[in-house]
Amino acid sequence: MIELDRLDRKILCELEADAHLTNLKLAERVGLSPSACLRRVQELEKIGVIKGYKAIIDRSLLGIGLIVYVTIGLSSHSKASLTHFEEVIEAAPEVTECHTITGAVEYLLRVEVTDIKSYKKFHTDVLGTIPSISSITSLLVMGTTKDLRVHV
Repeated sequence: MIELDRLDRKILCELEADAHLTNLKLAERVGLSPSACLRRVQELEKIGVIKGYKAIIDRSLLGIGLIVYVTIGLSSHSKASLTHFEEVIEAAPEVTECHTITGAVEYLLRVEVTDIKSYKKFHTDVLGTIPSISSITSLLVMGTTKDLRVHV
């Protein structure tokens, strides 16, 4: 684990809230000179604490109207079955996250689609083609009250 001091943590907090801050504004907010602040940010990038910067996209404006979390149980746990499942999921643009999990099922997917009709098509045309799937549970998101991945 990497040990961070108070200033590094403050820098990370500010960048999480607004990754577009100029170095000058960031330095001002954390109480450092611009050169000291830049050195710290560069070091945080170098050691991998800051993995990158991204745009937060309002997917609803792009036609994404439905988010579905899907649990997947597999009937076969062979390397070939797992690899095949992951290859199919990797190629599916509707799947924005795929996690291997513990418990009664093997995978948790986050699927983003236009509507229920497009989810049914994904369910049939993508998940329905994977022979090792033994169970699918779809959890439709009705609203989001907290999402720390989105800082707007």
